[in-house]
Amino acid sequence: MDITADEIMVVCIAHQLHDGDVVAQGLATPLVAAGYLLARYTHAPDLYFASAIGQGMCRQPAPLSISQIESLWLDRALSNIGFARAATEILPSLRPKEFFRPAQVDAQGNINNIAFGKDYRHPRMRLPGTGGIPDVTTFLNDIYLYVPRHSRVTFVSRLDFCAGLGHNEARTQGRGPVYLISDLGQFDFENGHMRLVSFHPGCSIEKIQSHTGFPLEIASNVMETPLPTTEEIDLLRNEIDRGGIRKLETLSGAARRELLHQILAAGG
Repeated sequence: MDITADEIMVVCIAHQLHDGDVVAQGLATPLVAAGYLLARYTHAPDLYFASAIGQGMCRQPAPLSISQIESLWLDRALSNIGFARAATEILPSLRPKEFFRPAQVDAQGNINNIAFGKDYRHPRMRLPGTGGIPDVTTFLNDIYLYVPRHSRVTFVSRLDFCAGLGHNEARTQGRGPVYLISDLGQFDFENGHMRLVSFHPGCSIEKIQSHTGFPLEIASNVMETPLPTTEEIDLLRNEIDRGGIRKLETLSGAARRELLHQILAAGG
């Protein structure tokens, strides 16, 4: 059975969750959403969801979708509380687990989603923006990161801008990221520095280091990432994400446009 990098990432994300966790679901993060759903289908049936859509608390998660995603989440919300209250009252008290996708990340887990380039008013590329990242990364203890395409563009020695705090001396509460998953491997932040703990099948330590813009620490017990089980792959492909919406985060260019058109044509 051929297993793809996005499927390994989804399964690894699911394995980071425990039954009873509160997980925060961001915008346009179907790969993470697939991981949350897989965890709920298997070992964590009592997950609770804090959705960025409407800032709602949900007991029943929405299925993966593009064209209907807003109504699906809003219809399931037990309450909608608004961003200001969510960021200042609800999330600090719940302290959910949340996966962020950085455009840049450094060795300490500081992240940038603002812009590429040194001049804010005239950047090389304007990025989607920070959303709630500056707010919640200042107090969360369970910050998780994911990078669907591991490269030196993303893994940098110095950020162009800082959108979210990692293991940073400016921090007064919470802590930096505890985990990062990419399409090449899994990492933790032992001693506040990114450390490789597993490399995905078909990859190597040398390849991962060559795609990283700073020296990686390597765990003494570094290992190959275990393959997903047959049950996990079957659930992902045939129940959770039949249309392959999660793959939109790993593709680019014409391949991504073609898949997007297929998903929308099928009503996804």
